[in-house]
Amino acid sequence: MTRLTNGERIHLVDKKGRQYALTLKAGDTFQFSGQKIVHDELIGRPDGTVVTLSGGKKMLALRPTLGEYVLKMPRGAQVLYPKDLALIPMWADVYPGARVFEAGTGSGALTMALLRAVGPRGLVVTYEMREDFARTALTNIDRYMGPVVNLITERKNAYEGIELPADGVPFDRVVLDLPEPWQVVPHAAKALRSGGIYLSFVPTVPQVVQTVEALEQAMVFGMVHTFETLLRTWSVQGRSVRPDHRMVAHSGFITVARKVEPGLLSSSSAPEIEGDNLSDDRPEAGEESSS
Repeated sequence: MTRLTNGERIHLVDKKGRQYALTLKAGDTFQFSGQKIVHDELIGRPDGTVVTLSGGKKMLALRPTLGEYVLKMPRGAQVLYPKDLALIPMWADVYPGARVFEAGTGSGALTMALLRAVGPRGLVVTYEMREDFARTALTNIDRYMGPVVNLITERKNAYEGIELPADGVPFDRVVLDLPEPWQVVPHAAKALRSGGIYLSFVPTVPQVVQTVEALEQAMVFGMVHTFETLLRTWSVQGRSVRPDHRMVAHSGFITVARKVEPGLLSSSSAPEIEGDNLSDDRPEAGEESSS
């Protein structure tokens, strides 16, 4: 059984599922709508326990998941939604032990997702130009993950170049959350190993167009494809089952490319999605399948 400890970030959740973040500190008091509970009553309690505020209101005390944490943590830059944070490490194929370059650090949400994916044997190097953003990000990372020894943070501009780590070994992955990722594409082409993966996230179509054009002009990227994700939750209450009235629809576009030897694939060659050509194999109406 894990217990809540002094100094950690937790969430209190009411019966409607609304979450309220606080950092436990011995002697402090949490107040909500005229009710309160001292932190000492929370410290040492099991994760997931029910607590009662002074006015009788009951709430769950939980360690937040990463997705819950990033939505409530202090922020400088806008954070990525959990739906995108979940997909980016998969589509960039960030694996345990990988060496990843990231820009910009922002509020640290994507950095934490990358650190989780590379594990203790991997490395994340992140660039952030703004000192206030970098300071907030490091605080957020430390609160959720504790001391991290395989993260290198730099106050540098990725538009001006990407420096390899001291050992000179190229990166396995380049992951960008910047307004103008096309400016970084030539640098990514040099910093990535052969077979390495480039991924960038941008919110608008014009940004996607410029990014893909830059990837094509670099002449070393193939299998370029762009997509977005839409998340729709459902309400399930007995026999009443329907989509929720609100959904997290467009947040941004993810563009992925592979650094490859030129000659076989054009830059715009995207991998065929399974099921694209199923209609070619289906029998016409009234026909019987030969199988």
